[in-house]
Amino acid sequence: MLTFPPAKINLGLYVVEKRPDGYHNLETVFYPVPLCDTLETKPLLHSNAPYAFQQVGLRIDGEAADNLVVRVYLAMKEEFGLPALDIYMDKHIPTGAGLGGGSSDAAHMMKQLNEQFALGLSETEMERRLAAFGADCPFFVRERPVLATGIGDRFTPLALSLKGWTLLLIKPPVHVSTREAYAGVTPRRPEANLADVIARPVTEWRGRLGNDFEASVFAAHPEIGAIKQTLYDFGAAYAAMSGSGSAVFGLFAHPVESAKAVFKDCFVFQQRLR
Repeated sequence: MLTFPPAKINLGLYVVEKRPDGYHNLETVFYPVPLCDTLETKPLLHSNAPYAFQQVGLRIDGEAADNLVVRVYLAMKEEFGLPALDIYMDKHIPTGAGLGGGSSDAAHMMKQLNEQFALGLSETEMERRLAAFGADCPFFVRERPVLATGIGDRFTPLALSLKGWTLLLIKPPVHVSTREAYAGVTPRRPEANLADVIARPVTEWRGRLGNDFEASVFAAHPEIGAIKQTLYDFGAAYAAMSGSGSAVFGLFAHPVESAKAVFKDCFVFQQRLR
């Protein structure tokens, strides 16, 4: 079985308070975008191994057993007695970018297993199971724009469409750890209601829709802030860092022809949204 797990971008991101358990409550909008990995599963033949995992494309550090795709499979295998699988993943979504690629892969693994082996899990049941693997994993079950609150795990559907806009996404060769990003943020409530701002035209988002991680991340990694400014110089209606970085995206009325030449040392993705 073959599926294509998509990335997401954050439209606005506010760290509103620190919780007693040490986590932070957030307000953000998750929006799925057509930068996708490839995930394929099929029966593992002619082997006594519990599974086989092959990953190509962009490099992922760490052992195969630590990959979210494998972890989801092993949990489902234990719960439902699933057979051994041959798992193949072609990675196109950069890691450590704030794009949710690993979470999307995890969700698609569960959706594949549910369909492939007729497990009969509802979307709600899959969301509940996926929450154990990461706060934003459940978002990729339905893959529709949502206002995310709590630790990024409570979703309210939004009637939001970026159809017709050209997305230009840039990932520099810089890693920003989640710990580093949170260390530079002082929790606060945003001045404007996020849902109200998102309801405005995209051309009115600049100056109204912010990301609390940008100030400290840009100070520590000025090259990331420079990318955002360059996107505005190219004519973006709106540009922002996604999540805690380091990917930065811009929304344009038309394609940017010189993007790959200008950002030659970066990962570059550009596509008109449908």
